[in-house]
Amino acid sequence: ARAPGGPPLQTAAQEYRPAAVDPEAMERHRVLPRVSDVGVSRAYKLLRTRVLRRLGANNWTTLGITGTAAGEGKTLTAINLALALAQDVNTWVFLVDLDLQRPQVGAYLGMSYEYGLSDYLTGQAQLEQIVYDVGIKRLAVVPNATAVEHSSELLRAPQMTDFVAALVEQAPRRIIVFDMPPLLVSDDVLAFAPSVDSFLLVVSQGQTARRTLANAQEVLSEINLMGVVLNRSTERADSPYY
Repeated sequence: ARAPGGPPLQTAAQEYRPAAVDPEAMERHRVLPRVSDVGVSRAYKLLRTRVLRRLGANNWTTLGITGTAAGEGKTLTAINLALALAQDVNTWVFLVDLDLQRPQVGAYLGMSYEYGLSDYLTGQAQLEQIVYDVGIKRLAVVPNATAVEHSSELLRAPQMTDFVAALVEQAPRRIIVFDMPPLLVSDDVLAFAPSVDSFLLVVSQGQTARRTLANAQEVLSEINLMGVVLNRSTERADSPYY
């Protein structure tokens, strides 16, 4: 695959642009493997196994992570699930920050980088300039530092279609994890849904109200929902339950 006006995007066997991450930022945001809680690590591995089973059974390669509203833990779930998936020796993972209005993946990882996804979508960077090697085997990250207006229009743009197609071509067993905005914040999830095989919905115990879930039903009926992840279960804080 080629970026517009640029060279072919590198294959998974080659090196991507290096980007340093900050272990302190990862620990502060409870990002694996900086979390010492064995129970949390075990919970994400269980989630990984169930997700891999569903993806494999349906020949799916793209997965969107969303919630109903801000603060439910969907970004942390997307990051930790991507890290858990990358621990599988047969799986290559791309983690993409597609919350164009409130990007946080780079901040959670403490990444230092020059260009992000919004730079590519607005024509300020080439495709090969926004995919980063963060020093974790079988994982590449596409961050986004700048919030953009008209995000749903950008998600429908030809550049976005080319971007997804290029990532899909990267490795024989690859999974693309998209950190998406919440369902009820914008129409971004619906705009991008045709490009995603399936979604996980993250809800927060004690925070996500039944009325909020009811309001999300109409949107949920229009996407392919793989399952629901209950975050911050009473059994163990910040631990996902699928």
